Amino acid sequence: MKRKSDSRKAKSKEWYKIIGPDMFGKSQVGETVASDPKNVVGRIIETTLGELTNNFSKQNIKLKFKVDQIAGDSAYTKFVGHELTSDYVRSLVKRRTSRIDTIIDVITSDGYRVRVKPSCFTVKRAKTTQVKSIREVATVLIQEKAKTMDMAQFIQEIVLGRLSLDIYKNAKAIYPLRRVEIRKTEVIGEPVAA
Repeated sequence: MKRKSDSRKAKSKEWYKIIGPDMFGKSQVGETVASDPKNVVGRIIETTLGELTNNFSKQNIKLKFKVDQIAGDSAYTKFVGHELTSDYVRSLVKRRTSRIDTIIDVITSDGYRVRVKPSCFTVKRAKTTQVKSIREVATVLIQEKAKTMDMAQFIQEIVLGRLSLDIYKNAKAIYPLRRVEIRKTEVIGEPVAA
């Protein structure tokens, strides 16, 4: 049996619509309940690109948003990172091939610091010198792209697979690649207000 105080608590909670960032069309990504809107700010919301775009071939891309402001019954979010599902990444690893991982910190044209983690998967096992060269190509390309794009453009290039494709095109001359994926990004710094 419910105590009276329990039912009062439940009634005072409100539902908030969670709105995705501008770069993902400000679509609703979920709902959350809280007794105080301040409790919603700072929450991390995970969704998949498939759910956001109704393209279920993109279910392997997880997006992370953080609630940064409340207006009425809407909780607005900002992008804080993305990650490929671990089972998808595992499915890309084959025997007698090389998986080339890199971690690159870049600054976008609008001052965001983003950590980017690309993975290149070769057709056969690559030599150490080839691995090093492929890593260099990926690093230079990602740094160049980040310099010329703002954060929204840069993240869209990554999430839509365009950046992976560019790395693939540039690195396959060094050694045959089967696939290139940006397996993870995280926003590690925001522009410093002047």
